[in-house]
Amino acid sequence: MKGKALVTGGAGGIGSAACRRLAAEGWHVIVNYNTSREKALALAAEIGGRAVHADISRPEEVQAMFDEAGGVELLVNNAGVARFGLITDLTYEDWRRLFSVNIDGAFLCCKAALGPMIREKKGCIINISSMWGQVGASCEAAYSASKAALIGLTKALAKELAPSGIRVNCVAPGVVLTPMLKDFTTDELEALRAETPLGMLGEPEDVAELIAYLASDRARFMTGQVVGLNGGFVIT
Repeated sequence: MKGKALVTGGAGGIGSAACRRLAAEGWHVIVNYNTSREKALALAAEIGGRAVHADISRPEEVQAMFDEAGGVELLVNNAGVARFGLITDLTYEDWRRLFSVNIDGAFLCCKAALGPMIREKKGCIINISSMWGQVGASCEAAYSASKAALIGLTKALAKELAPSGIRVNCVAPGVVLTPMLKDFTTDELEALRAETPLGMLGEPEDVAELIAYLASDRARFMTGQVVGLNGGFVIT
């Protein structure tokens, strides 16, 4: 057993694939969920882990989750929300909701996880951003801004925590076939596929494989990096 891993949004598309892959690598996986209780419980039973509830935008719920989980050696900040639309139609409440989950939640989870990691002089944090956090997307201003902030947090924490033996890296997926794309039509998805140089869309398992690599000793000399996984859609 490699240790304990906590995956936020663990019942979602990328989250569930990551939980399964990490469990296969020998991690004891804690599946965080907010609303998807039944999915999280079923997944935890499947992989021999456990499910823990918390709305990661609420500090008291995050602290209660880590109190229940105990110290973890791996934190995957995967939970996220999106909203598509013109910035002129975006309300302040919409803006705050995306930031409260996508960046505030990651901050709160990092804070709660770091005590034991620093004491043990080891640990790994993997943040799931987006290619739109790297280059921005029209009609996704709040999402792009929040995911860009997550990239900045990754780089800053990597420098701050490296002397404590803690690695912090970021995955920036492209178009991945998850429930977040449920409102896209078949034609819209086909257009995205055609725009991707490799001519395909990503699967959650593609992201999970990269997460497993970054969490392993195979990436022991890697920190502060933003790894694009987008079929060539964005090349920086």
